[in-house]
This record gives sequence, C-alpha cells and structure tokens, in this order.
Amino acid sequence: MLFNSLHFLVFFPVVTALYFMLPHKYRWALLLGSSCYFYMSFIPVYILILFITIIIDYFAGIWIEQTHGRTKKIILIGSILSTCLVLFIFKYFNFFNDNLAALALFLRWNYPVESLGWILPVGLSFHTFQSLSYVVEVYRGKQKAEHNFGIYSLYVMFFPQLVAGPIERPQNLLHQFYEEHRVDYHRITDGLKLMLWGAFKKIVIADKLALIVNHVYEAPEGHPPIVLVLATVFFAFQIYCDFSGYSDIAIGSAQVLGFKLMDNFNRPYFAKSVPEFWKRWHISLSTWFKDYVYIPLGGSRAGPGRLAYNIMITFMISGLWHGASWTYVIWGALNGFYVAASGLTGKWRRRIADKTGLSRAPVLHKIFQVGVVFTLISFAWIFFRAANVQDAFLICERIFLSILHPSTFAPNGWADVRAAFSGDYYNTGSQEVMIGIFFILVMEFVHFIQRHGRIRHMLNERPVWVRWPIYYFLIFSILIFGEFQNNQFIYFQF
Repeated sequence: MLFNSLHFLVFFPVVTALYFMLPHKYRWALLLGSSCYFYMSFIPVYILILFITIIIDYFAGIWIEQTHGRTKKIILIGSILSTCLVLFIFKYFNFFNDNLAALALFLRWNYPVESLGWILPVGLSFHTFQSLSYVVEVYRGKQKAEHNFGIYSLYVMFFPQLVAGPIERPQNLLHQFYEEHRVDYHRITDGLKLMLWGAFKKIVIADKLALIVNHVYEAPEGHPPIVLVLATVFFAFQIYCDFSGYSDIAIGSAQVLGFKLMDNFNRPYFAKSVPEFWKRWHISLSTWFKDYVYIPLGGSRAGPGRLAYNIMITFMISGLWHGASWTYVIWGALNGFYVAASGLTGKWRRRIADKTGLSRAPVLHKIFQVGVVFTLISFAWIFFRAANVQDAFLICERIFLSILHPSTFAPNGWADVRAAFSGDYYNTGSQEVMIGIFFILVMEFVHFIQRHGRIRHMLNERPVWVRWPIYYFLIFSILIFGEFQNNQFIYFQF
C-alpha cells in the first residue's frame, strides 16, 4: 500500500477512528493487524519472511537477557548472522553470484550456480536494521527484552514506518505501545499538516521531476551535457522530496495516533560541509551506521589513517545497504571520501577562507560552502541514479569534458538551453520544467524559514486568515499539479 494512493487515503482514517474507539488494551492488536494488512497489500506471502526475522530476534533478545559471558555473545552473533542471512539471500545473493560468475568466466572456470528469481521484499533492509538494533541494545543492557510477542512484532511492523523508516531504536518506540494515547486536537492537526507537506513534496515535486530525470537517465548518451547537469540537479531534489516526503507522512501519521518517531531529515541541502550533510540526511540510518558500524570499528579514536579507513568502510557498507550494485558501492565510497577529506583538509580550507577574505563575509562564505556541498553531493547522486556503472561514467565524462571545452556544454547554443528547459524535450508538457523549478523554490523558501523552527509550530501562532490560505495552496497544488500514477517511493526498493 502506497502512502500516495487512494487505498491509504481510506485505510488510514478507518484505522485511526477504530484506534481511538477501542479500549487501550486492545489497540496494539488493531495496530498489528493493520500493519500486517498494510504490508500484505504488496506481496502477501512475503510477510512470512518478515515473521522469520521477528521470531529470530524475539527469542534472541530473551535469551541474551537471561545469559551471561561468552554464551550471551554467541547468541548475539547467531541472531545477527541469522537475520542478515535472510537479507543476503533476497537482496545480495544474485549480486555476489553474478560477480563470481563473471570472475569464473574471465578465468575460464566452470561455475554452475544460477541466480535466484526471487523478488526483493519491500523494505527488507529497513525492518532488518530495526530488528538488529533491538538485539544489540538488549545485549548492551540499554533495553530490556520484550516478552510480549505481539508488542515486539508491532515494534518491527508498525505500519507508518514499516517500509522505509525512520529506523527506530527500541528505547524510543517500544514503550510507546504501552502508553495510552488520547485524542488531542493540536497533536492530530499537527500530524495532518506534516502529512500534507509530505504528500506535496512527493506528488507535486518528486513525481513531477521524475518525468524529466527518468527520460534523461534512461538514455544518457542522447543528451548534451547541459541536459545531463539539469537532470542530475533535478534528481537531487527528486530523491530528497521523495524520501523526506515519505518520512513526513510516516512521522505525521504516527503523530496522529499519538506516537513520536524520530526526525529523518533536517534541511540537508543547507549543509555547509559534507559531514554536516550526513547529520541532516536520513538521520535514522546515518546514526544507525555510526552506532553499530563506525564506533565499533574504532570511530574517531584512532589516528588520521585509521579514521579515514573507518569512514570509508562505513560509507561503502552504507552504499551496499542501499542496493546490490557497484553503482551504490561507488556512491558510498565517494561520500566516504568526501567526509574523510573534509576532516583532513579543515585547517587548509579555513586558511584559504581567511586569505581570500571569505571568512570576513559570512553570508557569502556560507553561500559558497552550501554551493560546493550541493555540487559534490549531486555529483555522487549520478552513481546512485544511473542504471549501471557504464552509464554513470559516461555522464561524468561528458560533464567533465564540457568543463574543459565549454563550447560542448550546449553544442547548439541557445537552442540547447531552450530545449533543456522545455518540457517537450522530455516528452512532458511544455511547462513541466518551469513548474518543477517553481515548486522547488517554494519548498526551499519554506526550508529557509524553518531555520528558526518548525513551520507547523510557527503557523499555529498565526491567525486563521494566514494559515488556511497556505493549507489551501498545498491542497490545490496537489490536485492541480500532482502526478497521480501511484508512483512507488524510491526507497521502497531498499
């Protein structure tokens, strides 16, 4: 079931109404049943895979709490390996198998193992990581084992964040299933506002930009560099609006029911450094890798060389988490290089800023920093979006050659510039590009305002004649300019 579907538009109000009508002691069962129905609306049989990981980690958590010493660690390792094995079979087996087959072909060896024809279950990586965080936190003594199998199942399957996060920690979410949530007008309306904002970002901006990005990236060899650059910039906003839109709807719908999920995005394209970007982007995953991969590797406690190694390993694993493809590994390695280089060159960059006078013009300096970070991140997005490594390098090559030979950036001059901003060029309406740009500017204006706090809270302090025109603007923008093809969220594939 997609958040941007009529199905969910009916499902959510019904579940919410029943939730508040039922006595508190039965509400968890309603949420669990609703979450099962929500997940089974994709491919019903795959809920059995989800239950396998739930059963493994439920009993592992209890056993870990009841044992000590070496046995406790063995149970933890067994739980992690078992859960990861499910993820490996469905997500990574074919990737490693295909690479081994290619190596065997190169060496002229016989390799008889064939690829599996299974479809990757929706959101498998997300609920796998949520399960893993539970057993690790129980092992560390920061979370008591959950003995109610239904409540633990709900922790993994809670429908607002089941498919694409935020990836919650047990300390934040588990206890909330025991708390009684009453009808609260301000909490519910705040949640609905966030859901509306998320739907606006997904349906109006992300899906509108997808029409352009998909057309270009499906055949990058047929487009001049100016179009490749524009499509890459559009993808940077598409993936942000797509994923943060999902997160907003997830967090907002949970808030309507009385649950508080962690924030997942914080105006990432306003970051002044790449490390800052990763503190603002997909926060639940970034902190997961920090706590469970980066710090166990040694974190920042070692020297510069080891620090760079820890960063690169963490980001390359993060890249592989996103997808079983070398494009994602390269994307992760690029971001790891950015973060490591940022730490190693900090003093030099500050000296350059002092000598050039940038540090004495803080606004200009910030704009420059934000522009550099956005450029670096957008370049890395090429590998994230490209269909394969060959396409990614083709796009990079054509863009870099156009920098060395500016005349090739738009070979036909103004005609190429016009074509790049013409909707007809991408097999869309003639005004689609400009509509997309307009709504990006609207969104970034909102983000600029939010540097002082959440706009929902700011609106609560404004009179009705200020608030309601904004709500109507978002609603009518969705109805008039939205793409209603039930486009799947990008992160569902992970």
